[in-house]
Amino acid sequence: MEWLRPPFRISDAPDEIDLDFVHQFLASSYWARGISKETVERSIRHALVFGLYRGGRPIGFARAVTDRATFAYLADVFVSESERGQGLGAWLVETVLQHPELRGLRRWMLATRDAHALYRRFGFGAIADPSIMMAIHDPDIYTR
Repeated sequence: MEWLRPPFRISDAPDEIDLDFVHQFLASSYWARGISKETVERSIRHALVFGLYRGGRPIGFARAVTDRATFAYLADVFVSESERGQGLGAWLVETVLQHPELRGLRRWMLATRDAHALYRRFGFGAIADPSIMMAIHDPDIYTR
């Protein structure tokens, strides 16, 4: 599928994703610093992915790790720094949340250090009872 706001376009076609573009951004991000290109490729292959484009040039990305029935984890959402401030991040998140294969899910999750205000606009909030959630987190896995 694709969504248009000329000159911008969002597509969920995995074959359109520019692996080099996504890898370059993620490898320098605070949440995936040092991630290998092979790991990024595998993460794209096993998720519902969304590319954001200006014309044919990639300018953003997001992915949903999901069973497409009950749960999704929103991950790796970004817009190129040069394109920020135009509401594109919000449009990208809105598009992911409204995707036909993701409607009606019981639980959405994400992790963010600095974009709480963006995600709150879409209903995300702190976990009401964090005692029910558990995690394994290895923040240095990509740099070892």
